[in-house]
Amino acid sequence: MKLAFGADHAGFELKNHLVAVARDLGHEVLDLGTHSPESVDYADFAEAVANAVVSGTADLGVVLCSNGVGISITANKVPGIRCALCHTSWGAARARQHVNANVLALGAWEIGRGVAEDILRAFLANEFEGGRHERRVAKLHDVERRGIAKEAASS
Repeated sequence: MKLAFGADHAGFELKNHLVAVARDLGHEVLDLGTHSPESVDYADFAEAVANAVVSGTADLGVVLCSNGVGISITANKVPGIRCALCHTSWGAARARQHVNANVLALGAWEIGRGVAEDILRAFLANEFEGGRHERRVAKLHDVERRGIAKEAASS
C-alpha cells in the first residue's frame, strides 16, 4: 500500500518515526514534509496529503501536528477526504471499519511513539466493513456535496 505522510514542525519527529514503521511493515511511503523542525503551517501539509489521496497518488494518508486538530480539519476540507483524528488503536480501527477513513490524523504532542505505532498499525490493518455503514458514508458525502454546492452558489 502507498501511504502519504505530512506534518508540521510539531509532528516532524513523530512523522519520521512512523514513516520508518510504515516502511518496515512493507508499505511504500510518500513523505510530503515537512523535512525539518523549523516552524511551518500545518495546512500546507494537510492539503498536500489530502490531494495525494484523492488523486490516487497514495492509498491512504497520515497527518500530524501538535494536537491533530488543525491538520485534521484542513484535510477534511478537501472533497473526498475522511480524516479521522485518533487517540487510540480502537478508534483508528473503527475509523477504517465504519467511516472508511482515508486519512489518519495524530497529535504528536499528545501521544507517545508506542501509542502512535499502535494507532497506525490498527488504521492500516483494518478495512471498511460496508453494510449498514455504506448508508452513513453516503450521507456524509451528501453533506459534503451540499456544502460544495452552497459555496459555489455564493461565489
